[in-house]
Amino acid sequence: MPELPEVETMCRGIAAVAGRQVHTVRFPKSHLCDIEMRPAKPAFRRRVAGRSIIRVRRVAKRVILDLDSTDSVVFEPRMTGRVLLTEPPDRVHVRAVFEFADADHPPLVFWSMRGLSTLRLLTAAQLADTIGPNRLGPDALLVTTAHLHQRLRASRRAVKVALLDQKVVAGIGNIYASEILHRARVHPEIPCSRITPRSWQRVQAETVAVLEEAIRAKGSTLRDGNYRTAADEPGGFQDRHRVYGREDLKCLQCGRGTVRRIVQAQRSTYFCPVCQRKARGK
Repeated sequence: MPELPEVETMCRGIAAVAGRQVHTVRFPKSHLCDIEMRPAKPAFRRRVAGRSIIRVRRVAKRVILDLDSTDSVVFEPRMTGRVLLTEPPDRVHVRAVFEFADADHPPLVFWSMRGLSTLRLLTAAQLADTIGPNRLGPDALLVTTAHLHQRLRASRRAVKVALLDQKVVAGIGNIYASEILHRARVHPEIPCSRITPRSWQRVQAETVAVLEEAIRAKGSTLRDGNYRTAADEPGGFQDRHRVYGREDLKCLQCGRGTVRRIVQAQRSTYFCPVCQRKARGK
């Protein structure tokens, strides 16, 4: 968390900064450990100050600000990061503040409670080397059935674990992998090599459908409240989760099964044993 829908929502929420000139970048003093950042703060500030933001976009789970210098500011929120155009929850966890030449425009605030987020300023070559197509799979909103089948048909990994591999498909995280497989009626533990082309077709279709629905709902805000939009509002897709976080509750899809929770790759997976039977893989 946040995953593709939450980061896409952040990008749309700060779209108004496109075309704005950055006056300066402040890094408030704090007793907390710094988040991972490069280059060092003085160089970061020097290279960004006076530059205009020409585009706001998302790459996988990252918010990108492309500058007129061809450098790009890359925010990776990870667990608790937020990119805000409003007052942050507190000042203690503010990591960076981008102030604009137009003083009437609210500053862009990067806030991270647990300090796991990263902030980088990359050249075009560094950006391609870090998160280009040689590093990441196709975006989950654009992935095709053919890609999934070709890339994973020989893999013995469980399908849920494979969908979390950003080199296979970029943007899917733990929440949406469970939701996608549930709607596709594919058991999360089935090895990829046992999944039929027809099942891959369902997985691809539900990947796009679930993520687009979650974007329309502005993402998922779980009980911990960590994720909020750029306007500091909660998302709404958590109210539409069919399995995630619903252990021991009746399946909303088939109405007969009870949602179970298992652990895969040290992460919780939720599924319905009735409509996601293991025998359906092949």
